[in-house]
Amino acid sequence: MTKPRCRRACAAALLLATMLGGVQAQAAQLPRAQPSADHVPANLLRISLTFARPVDGGVLSRLALVRADGSGIEAPFLPQELWSPDGDILTLLLHPGRVKTGLQARAALGPILSAGETVTLTFDGQALHTWQVDADDTEGPDVAAWRIAPVRAGSREALAVVLDAAVDGRAAGHVAIADAQGRRVSGKAMLGRGEDRWIFTPERPWRRGRYRLVVSGTLEDAAGNRPHGHFETAPGAEAEPRADQVRDFTIP
Repeated sequence: MTKPRCRRACAAALLLATMLGGVQAQAAQLPRAQPSADHVPANLLRISLTFARPVDGGVLSRLALVRADGSGIEAPFLPQELWSPDGDILTLLLHPGRVKTGLQARAALGPILSAGETVTLTFDGQALHTWQVDADDTEGPDVAAWRIAPVRAGSREALAVVLDAAVDGRAAGHVAIADAQGRRVSGKAMLGRGEDRWIFTPERPWRRGRYRLVVSGTLEDAAGNRPHGHFETAPGAEAEPRADQVRDFTIP
């Protein structure tokens, strides 16, 4: 290859690398969206966005929910930005007046999501996540149906709890492990992809004995349902109690 050709080829390769690097850097700056599964209920109430670093300025105006045909959903979010104390996580509330049936906003503007459609959340016009919309979820988490996987005494194996359905993406801290004396076991809790698996890694090795899985009555799924409590309630109905749920298990 002659020198001019080499210079042109090298310049083209450098330009391509620069463009790819820019695309990768731009993708790395996009927030991670939850629910992270591919399906959501039509009465979805809450979406969480995790940013790599705090964001300057408002974010709500940069977000949109777009249908498969490219049309945007009108005013889907409550006009309020709920940030975590460290400024990295934004919780978006789909307008409750359009999620809950029988309210004026829903009657005037219609529901935000409809079963059977596909919607994409975008940030500055770039797709963050696409969901297939299923029927409404009005049941709430059923703690009695959760499956606790066994772990070995003397190990620091992660204890996995398979949930009956997905919970809210920020709900990992609403579940805890207590020992036989009622003391909280120290460790790190997280939700698996899809938010339908709770994973707990203890700071110290497991000991043989009895334990309790304690689920706060404030835990919610992405549609606002709680254990033995529902976001969708009849007008005038008394508030349902937020009682904690407990599951006993043993490490032999």
